[in-house]
Amino acid sequence: MMSVSSVSNVSAASPVSFQDALQKGYARASQTLRGIETIEIVAERANVEAGEVKEYVVDLKIVFTLEK
Repeated sequence: MMSVSSVSNVSAASPVSFQDALQKGYARASQTLRGIETIEIVAERANVEAGEVKEYVVDLKIVFTLEK
């Protein structure tokens, strides 16, 4: 049986850490996407304000299987 996958690009942010941003991105994507197979972290960056890191941001590529 053949399966077909699709990709969704998601950006997520957290004031805590990159790991927390990843978890938030996955949690939000899993509310509307079923059959998530893999998550690739495409980029990480931090937003800095007044010399301090204020927000950690991850860009994610989420691969999921399309339903029949």
